[in-house]
Amino acid sequence: MRADDLSGMRRDYERGPFQESDLAPTWLEQFHDWLIEAAEIQREPNAMVLASADADGRPSARTVLLKRVDESGFTFYTNLGSRKGRELAANQRASLVFPWVDSERQVVVVGTAATVDEAQADEYFASRPYRSSIGAWASQQSSVLPDRAALERAWAEAERRFPASGAVPRPPGWGGFCVAPETVEFWQGRRDRLHDRLRYRDTGAGGWVIERLAP
Repeated sequence: MRADDLSGMRRDYERGPFQESDLAPTWLEQFHDWLIEAAEIQREPNAMVLASADADGRPSARTVLLKRVDESGFTFYTNLGSRKGRELAANQRASLVFPWVDSERQVVVVGTAATVDEAQADEYFASRPYRSSIGAWASQQSSVLPDRAALERAWAEAERRFPASGAVPRPPGWGGFCVAPETVEFWQGRRDRLHDRLRYRDTGAGGWVIERLAP
C-alpha cells in the first residue's frame, strides 16, 4: 500500500461488545479500569490530546500528559504563558482525548478547565526529575526562538542558577489545570464500524446519566 493511498488504509476491530452492563458505577471508576488495561499495551497511556480555543473560538490541539485524575477531574501541568495556558485563561471550555489505538479504545472528555492551587502545583513540581525542572525554567513555552542555540543557552543558564545539589523552585507562571468533566465518553471499536459509544453525562442536578451514542 502506498503512503498516499489513504482511502485504502483501513483495519477492522476485533473487540467484543461493550454494553451498559459492563460499565462501572461512575466515570472515574470506569476510567481507572480502562487506564489499567491500556497501561499493559500503550507506551504512554496517560498521553491525552488537549483541545482548547481562544476567546474568538480559534481552536488548537496538542498532546499533554495526565498527572492526576480524581472526582474533580483530569489534571495536567504546563507553562501558564503557553498557547494552551493563554487560551484556557480566556476560554475555559476544553476537550480531552485518550487515543488508545492499540487497545482499540478511546476516551473523550468535554468540560471546563480551572487552574490548580499553588500548593498542588508546588507539590507536583517538586516531584519532577531534576532535568525536567530545569527545562521548565529554560523554556518560555510557545514563544518564538531565533534558533536551537538560544534554548540551549537558556538551559545552561538555568543549570548554573539551580545546581543539581539543591532544590529547583517552581518557576513563576508555571502551574496546572484541572478539566472538570461534563461528559466522559468511552468508545470501543467493533466490527463493520458499528462501534460502542457509552457516555456519562452530568445532569447538572448532582447526578450523572449514561447514554449510548450512534457510532
